[in-house]
Amino acid sequence: RAPKTVPYADDLQRAADVLNAGKKVAILVGAGALQATDEVIAVAEKLGAGVAKALLGKAALPDDLPFVTGSIGLLGTEPSYKMMTECDTLFMIGSGFPYSEFLPKEGAARGVQIDLKADMLSNRYPMEVNLVGDSAETLRALLPMLQQKTDRAWRESIEGWMADWWKKLEKRALEPATTGVNPQRTVWELSPRVPTNAIVTSDSGSCANWYARDLKVKRGMMCSLSGGLASMGAAVPYAIAAKFAHPERPVIALVGDGAMQMSNMAELITVAKYWKQWSDPRWICMVLNNEDLNQVTWEQRVMNGDPKFEASQNIPSVPYHRFAELIGLRGFYVDDAERMAAVWDEALASDRPVVIEVKADPNIAPLPPHITLQQAKAFATTLFEGDPNERSIIVDTAKQVLGAVLPGHKND
Repeated sequence: RAPKTVPYADDLQRAADVLNAGKKVAILVGAGALQATDEVIAVAEKLGAGVAKALLGKAALPDDLPFVTGSIGLLGTEPSYKMMTECDTLFMIGSGFPYSEFLPKEGAARGVQIDLKADMLSNRYPMEVNLVGDSAETLRALLPMLQQKTDRAWRESIEGWMADWWKKLEKRALEPATTGVNPQRTVWELSPRVPTNAIVTSDSGSCANWYARDLKVKRGMMCSLSGGLASMGAAVPYAIAAKFAHPERPVIALVGDGAMQMSNMAELITVAKYWKQWSDPRWICMVLNNEDLNQVTWEQRVMNGDPKFEASQNIPSVPYHRFAELIGLRGFYVDDAERMAAVWDEALASDRPVVIEVKADPNIAPLPPHITLQQAKAFATTLFEGDPNERSIIVDTAKQVLGAVLPGHKND
């Protein structure tokens, strides 16, 4: 058992003074807050704060709380971005979130940070008060020192942003694709069906965008993906490890076809070997088959203005669901978005592990929460340089990308 680590009382009071003075407090939690759910909620309620989540801390708070703004960063939500832009106080709890461009500008907000690792303190943002301690223990000690905020305008703004954001995500998810299935819809349909004790893993790539934004985490769930280097090929091994650690819980892996071909496909043989030992046989792998290394394709388009480079980005189509059936698992193939909900229902009721292969449209953009004018210009450049998928890109995404920054246009 780890020792109890809590800051000194005078350091806690300095932190409380900063947080009590803030009128617009934004909280950012990471993996270090996964065991501090109740404590974070209590502090957020007292401070009238919103809570954003780094990806490794996705399961720290459930997404049905109206003040939880979801993920942050390029894979994050618009409300998380707005909250960080407009806050006057930043409270980081157990997070090493590395992308400082998505945090408040230096000097725009006062800062307090809690972390067990002293070398993480003030590493991402210049904090006024740094606290070395366990997140749950430190928050419990801090809570009595915090004053109840009576002005709820900031909290109400955040809740309004989130209500609008969920509507926006639903609209995007239900948009028909030019070919196959809108990939965003796959996770949108999973969200209301995912069991409260499920463990969900995501691979790196465009599937991580839908996992980050569209999966509504319920209290009791566990989630993970490759942090740090965002290595491809992690989702299926993570899901297998999760099942061995928790054989009684349903496990779901979200994977792109690039990662599936790298290593994940072979690991299905491991699942076939061991699944009968698991007390709950539900182990589901959903593969987005779009024949494209999609995240890099979109990064090249939006960040650099480069058209899709087919020589490196195109990958062959593989019948993943048939491979699953070949080794004794169950397979589903989905090329009609209207079938997605029913397939999730069948997979979650299956008596054996399942592979769901979705024929996904590669031209649904995994849009960042905020598009800069420079990125919009870069995207427009791809259209003039002859991107091979130009026609469907224009239909599916140009309005969203350019409408995010052009005056008089609404980004939806």
